Amino acid sequence: MIDVQRLRVLRAVADHGSFSKAATALHLTPSAVSQHVAVLERSLGAQVVARSTRGVTLTQAGQIMVGAAESVAAELEQAKQQVEQLGTGHEQLTVATFTSGGRHLLPGALPRLMATHPRTLLHVKEGEPEETLPLVRQGAVDLALAYHFDGPLPVGPGAGSSLRWAALLEDPLHVVMHEEHRLADRDSLDITELAAEPWVLGCLKTETYLRRYAERAGFEPEVRGTTTDYFFARSLVAAGMGISLIPSIAFVPTVPGLRAVPIQPPTPTRHIGVATIGRRRDHPHVTTFIEALREQAMHQSAVPEQRLPGRPAAASPA
Repeated sequence: MIDVQRLRVLRAVADHGSFSKAATALHLTPSAVSQHVAVLERSLGAQVVARSTRGVTLTQAGQIMVGAAESVAAELEQAKQQVEQLGTGHEQLTVATFTSGGRHLLPGALPRLMATHPRTLLHVKEGEPEETLPLVRQGAVDLALAYHFDGPLPVGPGAGSSLRWAALLEDPLHVVMHEEHRLADRDSLDITELAAEPWVLGCLKTETYLRRYAERAGFEPEVRGTTTDYFFARSLVAAGMGISLIPSIAFVPTVPGLRAVPIQPPTPTRHIGVATIGRRRDHPHVTTFIEALREQAMHQSAVPEQRLPGRPAAASPA
């Protein structure tokens, strides 16, 4: 039988990349961590970590076991929550979300959840994916509405192999500028046309993404301001401080005097989805909520032009 504590130790080794750092996190000695891993390897008949002077990395067998460790930890946490809820007649659903996704997808999804599972108590935690996806892995939240750009999910150190990802929405980024900007009347822009422009951005990850995107186009952007709020960034653009790169779902609430212009392919895009772990996605209230989020995402995809500043709303079909 595999000892749960040894799985916990292996997971810490995967997260921290060394026995000594894992030992510190677990309040153990490095020797004790090494012994736990060695016993686990003997019980499996397979090596779970590869040791080197630069630390340790997971083998394929180790990645499988870390995925199992995450699922076990999440299931134990959920079992604890269910025991605490005995006798209350309520089920809890804890949802983590990033700000713009939560603002535009959660409110429309809630009525279906409440109608189908009226005794579900909903809790919402706000945070960026690098903060909330680990909470899913730990079993601290049932699901996370998250996003990533053209790289992998920001699950942090370790394999993250137990996460289940359901894609919801492609969220293209647009160049937002003052309506009197010399390029504001264009139907689309090549990123190279913006090489000399000053930028004001609404997210640190957007700045990182822009710099990587611009590097491939052969220029380094001049970033004059970085905020943690897309509305604030758009307000600075309206004041004439520069241009910005804004996801399409973040155009509400509107800021007067702005124009959004699509970027020619390859278009920078946020990939929005829902992350769950283990069997949590199969629970009825979780399944219902994910389906409600999918319906909201389909609605958002169907009318994207109505959110773009400077664009007239699409006419209703006759």
